[in-house]
Amino acid sequence: MKLSAARLSFMFSFLRRPFSHSADRSLIGFIGLGAMGGPMATNLVRNSRRVLLYDKDMDKAQQLAKQLNMEVAENVQEVATRAKFVVTMLPESSHVEQVYLDKQNGLLEAAQSRSLFIDCSTIDVSTSRNVAKTAIDLGRQIDFLDAPVSGGVPGAEKGTLTFMVGGTEDGFRRAENILRCMGKNIVHCGPAGNGQVAKMANNLALAISMAGVCEAMNLGAKQGMDPRILAKVMNTSTARCWSSDTYNPVPGVMENVPASREYENGFRTELLLKDIGLAMRAAKELNIKLLLGEHVASLYENMRKQGYAKKDFSGLYRYVYNGPSVSEIISKNK
Repeated sequence: MKLSAARLSFMFSFLRRPFSHSADRSLIGFIGLGAMGGPMATNLVRNSRRVLLYDKDMDKAQQLAKQLNMEVAENVQEVATRAKFVVTMLPESSHVEQVYLDKQNGLLEAAQSRSLFIDCSTIDVSTSRNVAKTAIDLGRQIDFLDAPVSGGVPGAEKGTLTFMVGGTEDGFRRAENILRCMGKNIVHCGPAGNGQVAKMANNLALAISMAGVCEAMNLGAKQGMDPRILAKVMNTSTARCWSSDTYNPVPGVMENVPASREYENGFRTELLLKDIGLAMRAAKELNIKLLLGEHVASLYENMRKQGYAKKDFSGLYRYVYNGPSVSEIISKNK
């Protein structure tokens, strides 16, 4: 019996894939254990999920695994061959391309049929759509969802993140219970890439609103007003927004936010600049003007150049506007 060229090609592509036992349907792979990924993986375990960890920093993976009695994979391919469900949380588009599309060591190359991949990274739309198309073209009924998040490190730690999900309806239904272990609001935004579109627009607005709150709070503080009172007014009036009522940038107004700990352990300015950059590149491709976005980008770039790239973005209040803390205002008014 003669075999067609297409049939032979399929057979050889199957043989090139690494042999493995059937993936464990109760196991969730998690790749990328940074400031966001670590707490997200932890919340999966807290919700009685079995998790297989991987990070290029093996020490980091081993430390987290030891704390929560999880397993650590030796490489990306092991994650794909052992787990039907895989979550990734990676820094850049290039990292997502490498982890998913590498012909020798990528997730898609090793994935079994009906695998579900949920990428929570914030990357450009075209990369997400390209990975989703590649998954479909493999012909193994693999679902790839782009599911970037909002809520920052506090949301990751508390399990209250918002997930903006792009992909198929079936993929979204399969992913929803997993995402609810890590987040509070799970929104299907449409086809592949639309999660990134939503995240891009959200973070552009976030950057602008935070700059507005910093500017307004500084104006009030420099005139001697107690920032706590000003924040109360704003939070019960028309200026109310997340940057003011949940993540206030003035030291002393709120506890358990980056402003109360020297702007450490938050949403790093360099990462916000990355997100604004994604929005600006998309706008350029569409011939759309981002007048406020361009100005706010220059403010955060100024903060980065001063050496505060790794400080929380709400540090704009202190490092660009030179805004005083609550204690400084009170001392001055005595």
